Amino acid sequence: METNVAPIINKYWIEDSFPFELLPAFKELNIGGLGMQGYGCRGGSLALLGFVAMEMARTDPSFATFFGVHDGLAMGSIYIDGSEEQKQKWLPPMARMEKIGCFGLTEPLVGSGASGGLTTTAKRDGDAWILNGQKRWIGNAPWCDVSIIWARDLADNQVKGFIVENKTASGFSVEKIEHKIALKVVQNGQITLNDCRVLEANRLQGGNSFRDTAQVLKMTRYAVAWMATGCAMGAYEHALKYAQERLQFGKPIGSFQLVQDLLARMIANITASQCLVVRSAQLHAEGKLTDAHAAVSKAFCTAKCRETVAWARELLGGNGIVADYNVARFFTDAEALYSYEGTFQMQNLIVGKAVTGLSAFV
Repeated sequence: METNVAPIINKYWIEDSFPFELLPAFKELNIGGLGMQGYGCRGGSLALLGFVAMEMARTDPSFATFFGVHDGLAMGSIYIDGSEEQKQKWLPPMARMEKIGCFGLTEPLVGSGASGGLTTTAKRDGDAWILNGQKRWIGNAPWCDVSIIWARDLADNQVKGFIVENKTASGFSVEKIEHKIALKVVQNGQITLNDCRVLEANRLQGGNSFRDTAQVLKMTRYAVAWMATGCAMGAYEHALKYAQERLQFGKPIGSFQLVQDLLARMIANITASQCLVVRSAQLHAEGKLTDAHAAVSKAFCTAKCRETVAWARELLGGNGIVADYNVARFFTDAEALYSYEGTFQMQNLIVGKAVTGLSAFV
């Protein structure tokens, strides 16, 4: 990340484009399928996956998101909800990054209400399914090979998952979302499914309700907390370097009390976030990580990240809004981390239900 990504990432961020030139070297790292056992996957613990996500985001949150979508959401859906045959077929080439995946849950009119309000439909037709609807904000979608599409079965009204091969599926199209201010390197798309035909063999055999979808989201929500921690770290490191080098009144601004106060607040947020995500990894290793644990990690770390990157931007003054100084990238990217994978408010309602036993959801 420091050698290959950091020197060029601002250029791609400014252009709203993805650095495809980095993919060959990235594939050589052999980290596809981190946190998954077997099927050609890299393996390792969820703690290892978290540390990798944190280190990626410390250099660039967009690149970390690209990998998180592919490894956590797309591969994770097949790993958690796929049949043995589906795992054998899809996970090895995805682990080698010969096929890149995306995850289609959010819709143009459905975000937080996805658990019971999906408008994308699936209708059984012999040995196949017919999918109709749209998906929005789908990272990697404009260029990847495989989409995990979640749709509501018209027969039983349950959410089901489907493996769609983007480049060959009929009735499948993607339009790139333009003019973003955050995670600009990630290529987000709006997918349109118009009588898209998917074989029953490509229906996730274990994805038969939103509860099965939620099992995937619990793991990726946990990973976003690590990414947010890394995002805060990256902004802090650039701000610290700037404070040590920027001169005003004849000395580095890092020698002034109010600047040191900002840096101290930033490192406290980062330390608290690091402690929380490591504890979450320990709970997972003990088989105790719940939806509420993942939710509080995501909510807390993204909120503290948002606060931290704002202080970093403040410390740089006017230079904080110029891409060349790097902090602006972390500052805006934090906004997307704060909202995706479930908003701050929805995470807190998950936690609130867990601690009170009472649901405040509509």
